[in-house]
Amino acid sequence: MIKEQRVRIKDCCWFIMICISFSYSFANAQSLRLKSRRADALTGTAFAKSISDTALTLEQREEIIFNEIKNGNVPDFLRKLKEIKINSGWEIGEIKISIAFYVLPDYFCIGSNDDFFYVPMTPILAQKVADLTKCSLPTKKMVDTIYHNATIKLLPQPIPPTKAMTTVAIFLAHNDSVKTQLKSDLQKHNNGELTAGHKKDLIISNKIYTEKTPKVVIYGWHKMDGRAIQPVYNKHTNLWVDYSHGLRLIQNKVFIYLKKNKINKVLTDKYLSSMLSDEGVIKKPFYPITTYKIY
Repeated sequence: MIKEQRVRIKDCCWFIMICISFSYSFANAQSLRLKSRRADALTGTAFAKSISDTALTLEQREEIIFNEIKNGNVPDFLRKLKEIKINSGWEIGEIKISIAFYVLPDYFCIGSNDDFFYVPMTPILAQKVADLTKCSLPTKKMVDTIYHNATIKLLPQPIPPTKAMTTVAIFLAHNDSVKTQLKSDLQKHNNGELTAGHKKDLIISNKIYTEKTPKVVIYGWHKMDGRAIQPVYNKHTNLWVDYSHGLRLIQNKVFIYLKKNKINKVLTDKYLSSMLSDEGVIKKPFYPITTYKIY
């Protein structure tokens, strides 16, 4: 078994030499690549109200959101990423091989630590934000692992489905319900504690590309027993976004036994992909950045 694992590592070209004495920690160096937030930047509530005009098209709204993010209007608590490790199940002698990746401590927000707005977005915008920040979206396996490691676990807060669930007014209503839950843990949250359970994740999956029409794939809303309310689902087009959707960015850079690699290379490798994906290989580990076309 050990011989077979060594062959796999050699074939994947990710393991050059074993350096047991090398114990440098990368965790402190990982941060979100964005401009600093300006002192006069809009609060989360003010920004949400600024995009509430129902005359705005989805494309116009998301262009405004992207520009706000590009200009750095993001809370401080999202800036320092959290290290997560997954044990691969592989061993070299007595050494267990794991993969380390770095995640936003909460779902993506606009605003300040004191007044932040969880901003739902289509996968078109989510991928643009990921590219801007040198990040990826998570897989289902990564979402489960993040929830397991979260120190602040919030209950899902469903709102009865109506046509209004895609409006900023409902985004704000759900935002308020999540922040009400956070009150007792707000200090820990704003110090960057890993928080999960309150949003469905936009995830990377082969199911993005199963049909001609681009899809959004969602998963999550974990209950306290660790089970997800929302199974992996890809029946909405890539123009669908509702109040429950959250973007959890994952830094592109990962480490396998302290050797640097990239998420897209891991997910497209027939051996390594199982470390981050319970689908195996994900051939296109990204969303297409398309026009806002109604199919």
